[in-house]
Amino acid sequence: MTQLAQKNPGVKEYPLEEQSVKIYRCSTVVKGGRRFSFAALVVVGNRHGQVGFGYGKANEVPPAIEKAIKAARRNVSEVNLLGTSIPHEVTGRFGATRVKLIPASEGTGVIAGSACRAVLELAGVQNVLTKVYGSTGAKNVVKATLNALESLSSRETIEELRGVKLPL
Repeated sequence: MTQLAQKNPGVKEYPLEEQSVKIYRCSTVVKGGRRFSFAALVVVGNRHGQVGFGYGKANEVPPAIEKAIKAARRNVSEVNLLGTSIPHEVTGRFGATRVKLIPASEGTGVIAGSACRAVLELAGVQNVLTKVYGSTGAKNVVKATLNALESLSSRETIEELRGVKLPL
């Protein structure tokens, strides 16, 4: 049971889905030839406002993916959504990567690259425009996208913080 369900007993739990974003292969030269090791970048989410990512390393691909999924399940965070899109335009940052998320009207779909798309779809966003500036490496794009999603605020939160009623 997640913290959200503990706080709100009426909240429905959705199972977490996982999606492998990228598999990295690393090799080292030893006396007998080359020795390979693998790393996996995985995103998990329930398509209803919860998403997280994990990174795992092992000597074979399946154990690396299992480790990444385990890490991702420990790293799940809540995302504020507005219907099938996001409440407002936001920019996420990580390292040299900047990811700009722009809300889109119904029927637009997720216009994004593979790393950004995986995070947004598993978070439950169905209509959004994105643009990645700077570094386009999968690890940085995933982290910057999560940074952007975590910095989204709902209308009620902003009204409460400012102490005013916002016009429509």
